[in-house]
Amino acid sequence: MTMSAGWYLRRLSRMGPREVGGRVGDAVRRRRWRSAPPPDCPRVNGARFTAVLPAGTIATIPPDAAKRLVAEADRLMSGHAEFFGVDRDDMADPDWWYDPKTGRRAPGGYAFDVPYRDEDAAGDVKQIWEPSRHQYLTLLAAAYAVTGDERYAERVDAHLRSWWAANPPLRGVHWTSGIELGIRLLSWVWTRRLLDGWPGAAALFEENPRALHQIWHHQRWLAAFPSRGSSANNHAVAEAAGQLAASCAFGWFPSSARRRAEALRSLERHLRGNTFGSGLNRELATEYHGLVLELGLAALAEADAAEVPVPSSVRLVLLRMTDALAAVVDDRLRPPRQGDADDGHGLVVDGAGTDRWGSLLATGDAVFGSLAWWPEVTGTDVRTPLLAALIRPARPSARRPASRPAHFADAGLTVLRGPGGIWCRCDGGPHGFLSIAAHAHADALSLEVRHDGVDVLADPGTYCYHGQPEWRRYFRSTLGHNTLELDGTDQSVSGGPFLWTRHARSRVLVADASGEGVSHWCAEHDGYGPSVHRRRVELTSATQQLRVTDEVRGGPRRAVRLAFHLGPAVTADLAGNRAVLTWSRDGEERSAVLDLPGQLNWRAHRGETDPPLGWYSAGFGRKEPSTTLIGTGFTDGGRELTTVLGFHG
Repeated sequence: MTMSAGWYLRRLSRMGPREVGGRVGDAVRRRRWRSAPPPDCPRVNGARFTAVLPAGTIATIPPDAAKRLVAEADRLMSGHAEFFGVDRDDMADPDWWYDPKTGRRAPGGYAFDVPYRDEDAAGDVKQIWEPSRHQYLTLLAAAYAVTGDERYAERVDAHLRSWWAANPPLRGVHWTSGIELGIRLLSWVWTRRLLDGWPGAAALFEENPRALHQIWHHQRWLAAFPSRGSSANNHAVAEAAGQLAASCAFGWFPSSARRRAEALRSLERHLRGNTFGSGLNRELATEYHGLVLELGLAALAEADAAEVPVPSSVRLVLLRMTDALAAVVDDRLRPPRQGDADDGHGLVVDGAGTDRWGSLLATGDAVFGSLAWWPEVTGTDVRTPLLAALIRPARPSARRPASRPAHFADAGLTVLRGPGGIWCRCDGGPHGFLSIAAHAHADALSLEVRHDGVDVLADPGTYCYHGQPEWRRYFRSTLGHNTLELDGTDQSVSGGPFLWTRHARSRVLVADASGEGVSHWCAEHDGYGPSVHRRRVELTSATQQLRVTDEVRGGPRRAVRLAFHLGPAVTADLAGNRAVLTWSRDGEERSAVLDLPGQLNWRAHRGETDPPLGWYSAGFGRKEPSTTLIGTGFTDGGRELTTVLGFHG
């Protein structure tokens, strides 16, 4: 109870008066709603689904993308698929339910009426929420659209009916978070669209009183309890996108026109609020950039399909986000691994092996047109032709970058590039978005270095959100990133797993990333006041050498730990303050030498658990041992610590 009270006080301290008032009103409404039976949805007569794909759209799907889709659908049908990081024991059973803590199946559909904060009982709630976004159903429905095989449609029918019966409005874990409701509505719209032509589609949706009841209550809930204030991040975009999609495609209710107008205004406001002018997402968490972009494109598709006028600012934000993504990816189309990442998607219709980022760039090309400096996208996907068939062709008149941007001043992100696919991301930006910076990590001045797409100096990732506080602390700690820690503390102060009560402030002093000869970057942050950590990075193309200089200015003598996290493919042979790094790429052996500051004592750590150290998370819920080099010592004002990473030609 003491911990809970403390968390609420810390959370309250990050809210303004208007947000506090809004949340109090929400709490009163929630209690009133849950104490009374939910009302029936308005009577719907003669509803028809008209938001179908244009004729011939399915035929434009590339054959290899369709093949991957069907293979993934068959794995889901057979019960041998891993979906969103959870190995399902038997997804062939419409009444399956999986307890991620015990690893056991249990009967009863998806009902799990345990408070979502009770992680001791529920495990990581995301492993329960994610399947109920119903994005595996959009995949099965897409397989039906491609093949005409009714087995896929019948499986969707069974699962949806089971879920609707087991999760009545306002009851259970699936009625606690708006982002889940918003994405679920988007999934239902696409499921209905992709099942069009199946004889049972109308009976499952518009002729089904339970389906209508669920759709109406999802929209009612989202209208009543929007994410607000310090929590109006990607959740708010998902809520608006789902509400807009449902009110356009399922516009059968008296409230549909009003909901549609409100959702469009909310989407426009939150897309702008969540995005820097440069096009990067303000959460400074790259996977959320991808999620928001996917949600925005899907919402735009619904509005255009319903011939609802969309503010030009919506297309402009999505255009800038797409150009920004094209600018920051490496030679293998991998974006930075910055901030939180939970593998969240806006619309899933593709099979395993489809490159998410290449797919987004392909969609951007189809919708906005690519620029000469964009990287080449060679892969194919299902989602691009589906979205492109609905989105109205339009080329925004906004001025676009004539050459590939390397420095994003508002986001404090700089990418240095060198020969041989050398890619270095430097972080000198804000700590995070809004007062709580929910998805930020304590990673000011951190670096991320790749060679031909291979993580050499790696951002370790995220791994988990709920239920494992020690691992959550590690993966978002200062020590968990390629930067400098003082006195064993983080640069920013955490108040909980999605709350920071004090933010380190960074500023970029130099950003010359021209790539001609020598590129320079320099930034500093005040997270260790009265001391200031300043870092300089210099990339010399001729020698393929990266020089990193750290300096602590002002303040007393401080204990120092300097961390360099290697990617899981990299092996390190550490002798003194020199590490020889080796790895392979496409069957070819690669190597580099890392000369570390001699003033510090260096040790290699790998796969340690008490406390955690030496880990890499490739995706949510997954981790693997990797090598972390830690240098310990002391610093007093003005002494420089120089690290040199040299790649062999």
